[in-house]
Amino acid sequence: MRVEEVFRQGTLTCDATDSIKEVAEKMTADHVGALAVLEDDRITGIISERDVVRAISQDVNPRTTTATTFATHQIETAKFGEETRDVARRMLDAGVRHLPVMQGRMVVGVISMRDLLAIETWL
Repeated sequence: MRVEEVFRQGTLTCDATDSIKEVAEKMTADHVGALAVLEDDRITGIISERDVVRAISQDVNPRTTTATTFATHQIETAKFGEETRDVARRMLDAGVRHLPVMQGRMVVGVISMRDLLAIETWL
């Protein structure tokens, strides 16, 4: 199976300058565990629930600390046409649960370990 058949469509993103509080609110509203971080319409990182928890544990002000401060900037992405098995291996190797999905240079969604597990469970 290929990425484009199973990923969660939609631009689940935040701006690099969004506060940790805004990031948490967006994740809650969108029912997601990670957002791609954009700067000048270019993906520069990914911020996850784990990153938000890390920020809070370091006693930062969630209203003034920005997403880019706690985002992971060395990111993996998944691409249309890529086999889901290969994506799952890369996610396990990197120890991540979410990857932004790219179509060309645009972020078009996110694929999660949950999405990949669903494939194995229901097929």
